[in-house]
Amino acid sequence: MQLFYNPSISKGDTEIVFNKDESRHIHKVLRMKSGDAIHISNGRGFLFRAEILSVAPKQCIAKIIEVEQIDPLPYTLHLAVAPTKLNDRYEWFLEKATEIGISEITPIICDHSERKVVKIERYQRILQSALKQSLKAYLPVLNEPVAFKEFITSQAASKTTKLIAHCEKEEKSTLKSVLNPNDDVLILIGPEGDFSSDEIAFALANAFKAVSLGDSRLRTETAAIVACHSVAFVNED
Repeated sequence: MQLFYNPSISKGDTEIVFNKDESRHIHKVLRMKSGDAIHISNGRGFLFRAEILSVAPKQCIAKIIEVEQIDPLPYTLHLAVAPTKLNDRYEWFLEKATEIGISEITPIICDHSERKVVKIERYQRILQSALKQSLKAYLPVLNEPVAFKEFITSQAASKTTKLIAHCEKEEKSTLKSVLNPNDDVLILIGPEGDFSSDEIAFALANAFKAVSLGDSRLRTETAAIVACHSVAFVNED
């Protein structure tokens, strides 16, 4: 199954015209021809089965044969993760989280953050590529970077299960002990050097619960994937 991503396609469309980059990929890399079948995701839950009508390096056209609406995950998972010092590690997290299943991602800038500038457009491309590779119907929402305390304050009205994973030696619940199937969950993952004591206290004072991801000290991107997989595992049938 060859999956393409096109956010502008909608349920009522009968035809799709691919942009120059996608057309070049279809023509020169995949070497597809008229009559070949493809699938397209709009990232919002619809999968389209289509048949290529014409192939050219600058414009390929396909007709929509069938539309399928895919059910969303039975839960939502929002990971707020501090950008890593090495950008490729954060990109690895974005890719793997999309493959596993995640609803929303927010880069949070913390007291100990060594990277405070991120390339959102590049991150979007990583997510889109992972969606196509893993045959997903839903593209995770990627938010703009935000300061830690501003983000915490913005979640005051949220009814989700709000958790902060940190490494300080204080009373914490295990992540698995606080997760329930079908719950909407928000988990904070800190930078190299962890959250500051002030940040942890601020989160706890704003209805977040402290959790542990295990005995090992994990890198930021590893902790984020452990959290992502743990939520997915709890929700398996």
